Amino acid sequence: MSDAKVTTSGAFDADVRANAGYRYTTNAPLSSVLANRRLTALTLAMVDLRGRTVIDVGCGDGTYTHDLFVAGAPALMFGVDATKQAAVLAATRYASAGPTLRFAVGDATALPCRSRRFDIAIVRGLLHHLDDAPRALAEIGRIASEVCVIEPNGYNPGLKIIERLSRYHREHGEKSYPARRIRRWIRELGGTIDREEYAGLVPFFCPRSIARALKVAESVVERVPVVRNGACAVFAVRYRPRSPR
Repeated sequence: MSDAKVTTSGAFDADVRANAGYRYTTNAPLSSVLANRRLTALTLAMVDLRGRTVIDVGCGDGTYTHDLFVAGAPALMFGVDATKQAAVLAATRYASAGPTLRFAVGDATALPCRSRRFDIAIVRGLLHHLDDAPRALAEIGRIASEVCVIEPNGYNPGLKIIERLSRYHREHGEKSYPARRIRRWIRELGGTIDREEYAGLVPFFCPRSIARALKVAESVVERVPVVRNGACAVFAVRYRPRSPR
């Protein structure tokens, strides 16, 4: 998460200290496990990582970066996060994966890879923590030929209520955006959208019984037009940034 653009970076540092990772990875309840498995599957459905060079912007403690590295078989996976303790933990935890899985500390608005480009940038659950998301997208578009953004679905009324009532969401600066705003940012930056999806139904940190019930209904809801736009947990978009001049 961007130190320059986020006022909640201390909350993420505290998570790493308290849990030896983030709450939704190291000490994840069932709801978080189910939700994140769906996001990983969604990412792999949106972009083909095999043999590609990939940057994961906002990689956190590296858990899902590593999952994509194992399942997607990229030629190189580079995780970047502005929370220093998380990036250092990721580099230590997954050192045995070898030199094609790397981690570094870096601000999403000034990435630590000025002289190279990547085939794909994954931006999973990052923008809603930033104070200047378009600036981050501009920087990400500078270094990637294809971008996959996955964000909490700002059309979901339940999510908007959770953002106001949940202490965790408030402390971590959760502020989901409607899909139309994300589309507008991409188009204003000259990007071309290739694919969109609404997916997932299980919210983070909900009771186990509710998580199980929602998981059963998930695949059905995802297939129903209009309903999925307001009920699904996330909005995903794949696009091609404007080519550098």
